[in-house]
Amino acid sequence: MPKVIVLDSLSQDGIDLLESAGNLEYEVRIGLKGEELRQALTEFDGCILRSGAKLTADALEGNTRLKAIVRAGVGTDNIDKEAATRLGIVVMNTPGGNTISTAEHTMALMMGLSRNVAPAYQSLREGRWDRKLYMGTQLAGKTLGIVGLGRIGQAVASRAQALEMKILGYDPFLSAARAKELGIETCASPKEMFPLVDYLTVHTPLTDETRGLVGAKEIKTMRKGVRLINCARGGIYDEAALAEGLKSGQIGGVALDVYSTEPCTDSPLFGMDNVLCTPHLGASTEEAQTNVAVEGVGLLIDFFSTGEIRQAVNMSPLDGKTLETLRGSLNVSYRLGLLLAQMDKSPPNTCKLTFEGDVASKDTRLLSAAFAAGLLEHAMDSEVNIVNAEILLRERGIELIEQRKTDVGDFSSLIKAEVTSDTRTSQAAGTLFGKMIPKLVQKAGCELEANLEGILLLFRHLDTPGVIGKVGSLFGTHRINIASMAVGRQESKPGGQAMGILSLDSQPPSEAVAELLALDDIKQAWVVKLPPAQEMPSWMGG
Repeated sequence: MPKVIVLDSLSQDGIDLLESAGNLEYEVRIGLKGEELRQALTEFDGCILRSGAKLTADALEGNTRLKAIVRAGVGTDNIDKEAATRLGIVVMNTPGGNTISTAEHTMALMMGLSRNVAPAYQSLREGRWDRKLYMGTQLAGKTLGIVGLGRIGQAVASRAQALEMKILGYDPFLSAARAKELGIETCASPKEMFPLVDYLTVHTPLTDETRGLVGAKEIKTMRKGVRLINCARGGIYDEAALAEGLKSGQIGGVALDVYSTEPCTDSPLFGMDNVLCTPHLGASTEEAQTNVAVEGVGLLIDFFSTGEIRQAVNMSPLDGKTLETLRGSLNVSYRLGLLLAQMDKSPPNTCKLTFEGDVASKDTRLLSAAFAAGLLEHAMDSEVNIVNAEILLRERGIELIEQRKTDVGDFSSLIKAEVTSDTRTSQAAGTLFGKMIPKLVQKAGCELEANLEGILLLFRHLDTPGVIGKVGSLFGTHRINIASMAVGRQESKPGGQAMGILSLDSQPPSEAVAELLALDDIKQAWVVKLPPAQEMPSWMGG
């Protein structure tokens, strides 16, 4: 039974769901660091955490057991996703659970900053009644700039519109049509937006592109008195530059919930006028914590019970519907990879996948990754799967190329694979018979039909009379039963090159293969071992 480690405090509803799952064991170990954390992770198949635990490359180093990491929340900055990907570990998050809470906190900071709520209350606590010191500004009629229009950015926009604010937005993946539906006027870049806004809020991950998005240079381009809010990720705003902007009067106010280093108890902003800061409370509501915990535990339960991958941040996701639709084609691609890896030992330079017919309209990136997983499965010391196969190929200088052709040929769907080395190109093509029967239908330019399962003996031979009889007699002598046979020609006429495939009930001894190769018309032979047709790796839901 898979084991799951809980590394940070979760809501009781999440723990109760783990308890009642029935298909998982779990342990709660909070506050682990360093070697203690690294060692603990080697004992579990999955883990769930919030923002407290730090899964660095060192913490994951050498881990051959962990298969899934779930962040109960949206941000995954505390997880080294590249290290996880290299190890074949799926990283998933729960982006929807805290959307409303974070959007509401953004609005709360915007309102509190505009109406000087915190300093005004502090004056009362100190026994003062200073109404004139705390003159505020209303939000209605002001222009709000939003960088990042995902779930949270859109939720902020709708709430700001209810307050009669004008919304400008920037997001590289938001279409103009969708922005119009949302009532947002889009800008070509954040820099284009900066001079136009009275308030600016960001709702993006921290990436190389967003780190330091707002610094001293950008602040100088903004309207005098602009107010800046950040409930997304620390580091998007340069905090030192914000402090200088406040001192000069260029900035009218700053409200932060996140910081470059957390926990943060020392910032140049703390103690300054026109600043409102909170200790990363965006998702700190009872509702949000319950939502992300339950959603995160659900991701682990589904992953370990059915292989379903949802909301992955380091690979293309496999939701239940997609998995059900693609499983047969994934199986064909995976087995083509296994087949070609066992037939050609030359280091490949290029892998080319061609998808023809109906399969060309599916998520072919996943199918290519499945092929790569099969190709590398027996070549790596660590586990290879659909998560890390493509990056392992590219790390080794192997180019992965995709081609799609929607025209339907002899088969409604066909997957062709070519592996090219310095010396040769190996080719095979497969398709799906029915819903789940993977078939090899082309090999080395020969059309044939063989099941992609079990022990196969493939042999290239001259298409001359008596060859097949000799092969059958040879294996009969060695007491190797032939379950089925397929033969195909490169050309329509006899006498040329041909390919034969035997499905065997047992592994042939090396002497039998040597005798086969000694026959005059046999040019090459390979023994390939594939799993049974219905046996699939865990990442395929097996």
